[in-house]
Amino acid sequence: MSSGAPARSWLVLADGYLLTRNAKTAHGVIRYSRDRIAAVLDCEHAGNSLASVAPELRRDAPIVGTVAEALEHRPTSMLLGVATAGGWIPEHWRSWVEEAIVAGLEIANGLHRFLRRDAGLVALAERHGAKLWDVRDPPSDIGLFSGKALEVPQRTVLTVGSDCAVGKMTASLELAAAARAEGLRAEFVATGQTGILIAGRGIAVDRVISDFIAGAAERLVTEADPATEVLVVEGQGGLWHPAYSAVTLGLLHGSAPEALVLCHKAWHDAIEEPPHTKLPSLPEMVTTYEAMASTLRPAKVACVAVNCGGLDRDGTRQALEAVEDSTGLPAGDVLAGEAPRLWSAVATALNRPSG
Repeated sequence: MSSGAPARSWLVLADGYLLTRNAKTAHGVIRYSRDRIAAVLDCEHAGNSLASVAPELRRDAPIVGTVAEALEHRPTSMLLGVATAGGWIPEHWRSWVEEAIVAGLEIANGLHRFLRRDAGLVALAERHGAKLWDVRDPPSDIGLFSGKALEVPQRTVLTVGSDCAVGKMTASLELAAAARAEGLRAEFVATGQTGILIAGRGIAVDRVISDFIAGAAERLVTEADPATEVLVVEGQGGLWHPAYSAVTLGLLHGSAPEALVLCHKAWHDAIEEPPHTKLPSLPEMVTTYEAMASTLRPAKVACVAVNCGGLDRDGTRQALEAVEDSTGLPAGDVLAGEAPRLWSAVATALNRPSG
């Protein structure tokens, strides 16, 4: 299970991607990590403050154009803050990574291509005492799903999505925070690289051999702190995304949730990546997720977390009303302060008799 040392000070490498959806790892760590953000490296916006360029991230740090400038802000670690097609490090980043290694910085890599398999970077890191952390590298001893997830004492909630990058991690973090605000001992369970970087532990299930994805999810819930009352498991992918649906279903079965939260991007009716598969209606999504979950035990969709990014206030209101009208469920944008209301719906679902 991946875990990292506390008290990092991040240099977030996001050059060329800072304001794109590819930078969701950078965005998540900047918004939610308890660690210090020393600087962000992005040549296009160098010289500006992060708060002026991306106020929605709710954090400030200097944006710089070189590693040398970044080192003046005393980072301990460099984060490769993007997800790329094929999982490769952008070619123009390599010299920056090497420069950071020479400076002794830890390199945290959330990409599918591992730094520890790059002989040149490994040798350089060994010479300069730098650590290479491949966040997605899973444990080697994950077993098959056994059913033990059904026996955990905690109440288990899973976020599920209509597509990738619709806000499942964000919703999970905000719902866990809302539960804690109600006095519950709630834990965010990380299943992806960004969540692991934020929580300091977890398993990136999209790197697990397919037969063992459910086992990985089960391991995460069974190894959670037994003093915890609620587990909010971060969902991945979506059942209607042909590339990632296997991960979605493995998580759904392996975590054995008792309640679901559907995450959706406002007004989207097709997946964003080729082949742009058409999405079913939201009521169909609700029915399908509940049917798939019922393999193990009943789990109702309690509410819909709607990503309203890019919409103004009126647009957000219209989008949420449309979702509520079509599903009959509470809908809200967790980044607009509506996580407590959605958590109330989840709590109601957890306390409703099954059947």
